[in-house]
Amino acid sequence: MKRIRKTNKNKIAVFKKEIPFHVMLLPSVIMVFIFSYIPLYGLLIAFKDYNPARGLLRSNPWCGFDNFKYIFSLPTIDRVFYNTVIIAVGKIIAGTMVAIIVALLLNECRISWLKRGVQTLIYFLYFISWIILAGIMQDILSPSNGIINHMITMLGGESVYFLGDNGIFKGTMITSEVWRSFGYNSVVYLAAITSIDPTLYEAASIDGAGRWKKIWHITLPGMATIIILMCVLNLGNVLNAGFDQIFNLYSVQTYESGDIIDTLVYRIGLQQAKFGPSTAVGLLKSVISFTLISFAYLFAWKKYDYKIF
Repeated sequence: MKRIRKTNKNKIAVFKKEIPFHVMLLPSVIMVFIFSYIPLYGLLIAFKDYNPARGLLRSNPWCGFDNFKYIFSLPTIDRVFYNTVIIAVGKIIAGTMVAIIVALLLNECRISWLKRGVQTLIYFLYFISWIILAGIMQDILSPSNGIINHMITMLGGESVYFLGDNGIFKGTMITSEVWRSFGYNSVVYLAAITSIDPTLYEAASIDGAGRWKKIWHITLPGMATIIILMCVLNLGNVLNAGFDQIFNLYSVQTYESGDIIDTLVYRIGLQQAKFGPSTAVGLLKSVISFTLISFAYLFAWKKYDYKIF
């Protein structure tokens, strides 16, 4: 009983210390509740034959799972899911690898002003909207005037239509997203490196280890938990291939390789005004993502003692 009372007292003491942090988060929680949870009643559209001309949501008749049946009857639905998963997984894998390499390179840089300058430059890209970046990418990758194709033709190759060739469009999307976000994603790995005990490097230097051996035997093992944890938590993004990027860069001729779930929802819902089927697709995507991320957090909690709260 005494142990239980001590434990309860400790929990109360910890909670009192954390009250300022909870108060700080309260406005964000209220905003999320207002703009993300209250509008969830709109999910009923997925189960109704919805037409705005009939009036409010209650005035529209129920149709059961007809909207879901319509979605799965579309001839392109398999291709859309395939494109989404391939592009999303490619971004996760390539983005993680490049971010780790960049973090290792920055950690090895001993010139402070150069390190800070490089960090600022690579972080800056992440905060540029894809609306602006899409214009830059179209100029850079232009088959006639783009600098990339200019270099290819100078080396004796043929011009490549990066944004119009279905064979390389997925790779272009993955590469451009990694180029934009690798600096920002490297922050967490840099933080993991700084938490490694520096005496380990000192001991390795005494034993005659060089930089490569220190990286291989100290830095990477010290980052292993964070690397695995980030990969696990990214499972929830398997169906998020990046609407902003693809919507601004794809075209009708690249639907075969670039059409994803979010762009399909956009066309069905806003262009064709089929609100029921588009809501059904969004709901299905949310359920799958929620399931994946729940299992990911459960795995992270069981394996690495990672908790959200």
